[in-house]
Amino acid sequence: MYTLCNFKLSKTLELLQLLNLKKSTLSFSTCVNSRLNSRVNIIEVVVYENVTTSTFTTEIKSLEGSFIGDIRIMAVTATKPSSSAVEEISGEQIHILDAADDAFGGVVVEMKKPINANVFDTSLRKSISHWREQGKKGIWLKLPIELANLVETAVKQGFWYHHAEPTYLMLAYWIPETAHTLPANASHTVGIGALVMNDKREILVVQENNGRFKGTGLWKLPTGTVDTGEDIGEAAIREVKEETGIKAELMELLAVRQSHNLSFGKSDLFFACMLRPLSFDIQKQDSEIAAAKWMPFEEYAAQPYMQKNEHFNYIAKICAAKIENDYTGFCALPATAASSGRRKSCLYFNNQEGLVVPNDISSQ
Repeated sequence: MYTLCNFKLSKTLELLQLLNLKKSTLSFSTCVNSRLNSRVNIIEVVVYENVTTSTFTTEIKSLEGSFIGDIRIMAVTATKPSSSAVEEISGEQIHILDAADDAFGGVVVEMKKPINANVFDTSLRKSISHWREQGKKGIWLKLPIELANLVETAVKQGFWYHHAEPTYLMLAYWIPETAHTLPANASHTVGIGALVMNDKREILVVQENNGRFKGTGLWKLPTGTVDTGEDIGEAAIREVKEETGIKAELMELLAVRQSHNLSFGKSDLFFACMLRPLSFDIQKQDSEIAAAKWMPFEEYAAQPYMQKNEHFNYIAKICAAKIENDYTGFCALPATAASSGRRKSCLYFNNQEGLVVPNDISSQ
C-alpha cells in the first residue's frame, strides 16, 4: 500500500500510469475533513502474494520527491480483494479496529492494548474506509493515557480533540462531506452555595484561604463544585461538612445563577441551596478555610460586597424572604429513568400547591 497525502489529482494520474497496474489492485479515495476544512487524497495500492513489489518499487521511489507525505509498501496475504483482508506491516497483522455502534449512526473505538504506531496508522485508515462504505458518520476514538503516543497519528488523519479526563483523551472524526453534527464538549461547570441557618436566625459563613476573596475580610457561604455523578443537594451537604465540619440536610433549592466565560472559557451554573443543620460545633478545614462561624443573617446581608454585587444581593433578599416564609424554592425528588438504563436522576420543582408525589417514581 502506498499512501500519499495532499497531492494534486494530476500527480495521482501520473502515479497510476507509472505503476501500470490493473484497476482491481487499486483503491482511490478523497476524504474531506469538515472540521479542519481540508482535503486529503489517498491512494492505496494492494500487492497480492503472486505479485512482487520489486516490479514497481523503482518507479515509486522516483516519484517520492513530487509528493508531500510518506510512501510505504505493504504486502497483503490475500489472493483477491476483500474488505476483511488481513494485512501485515513488519510481521504484525492489520485489522479493522474493533468498534461499537453508537445511537447516532457512528462508531466508538476504545483502544486498550499497546499497538505499534505504524500498525495503528494503517489500521485506522483501513477502518475509516470500511466505516465509510458502511455509511457511518462520526467516529469517537478513546485513547487511554498509556497510549498517548497514538494521538499524533490520529490527528494527522483528521481527528480532533473533543475532551479529556485524567485517564483518557477522546478524539472525534466526521466521515460525511458535510459539516459535522457531533455534540460539543460539556459547556458548563456546576457549583453550589449553601445557606445553613440555625434556630437563632444565624447562618454558617466562612472566610477562605485561597481564591479571589482571600484576605478581603468577606464572610461568605460555603461553596464548591459538584462532582461527576453527584446530586446538587449531595454536593451542598458534602461541601458544608468538608469546610466547617457541620452535618446538614437539604431543605430547598432557592435560586440558580448562570454565568459565562469563567474557568477555561466555560459557562457556569451556580445553585443556591438552603440546608438545615444537624450539628452545630464548627471544625473548620484548615487547608482551605481561614475562619468559620455562625453569623446573624442581617449582619451577613449588610456586608458592603453583598450590597454592591447584584446577584449576591438578590440571593440575600431571597434568603430573607425564605426566612419570613414569603418565598418557596424547589424541593428535590429523586427518581430513576427507565429510558436511560435506570440511571439515577433528581427532579427539582416548586411544591407550593401541595402536589401529591409518590415516594418512588420511575420516568418512562
